[in-house]
Amino acid sequence: MNYQDYITIDPNKRGGKPCVRGLRITVYEVLEYLASEMTEEQILSDFPDLTREDLKACIAFAADRERKLMTVPAA
Repeated sequence: MNYQDYITIDPNKRGGKPCVRGLRITVYEVLEYLASEMTEEQILSDFPDLTREDLKACIAFAADRERKLMTVPAA
């Protein structure tokens, strides 16, 4: 999955936070919904503009961002 096809960052939308396909739904919000134990079906029902691919892209984006974080060496 190439999340870059789904995740957009526009400084004029939602304060430049990563959003799904230019919508006003942020990656952070989607991840919060998933973490709160909402099912994919519930999220897709509540937000009909989203697709399963969008949800996967949010997870892939978060995984890539986590991978790129600098780790602090052990003291």
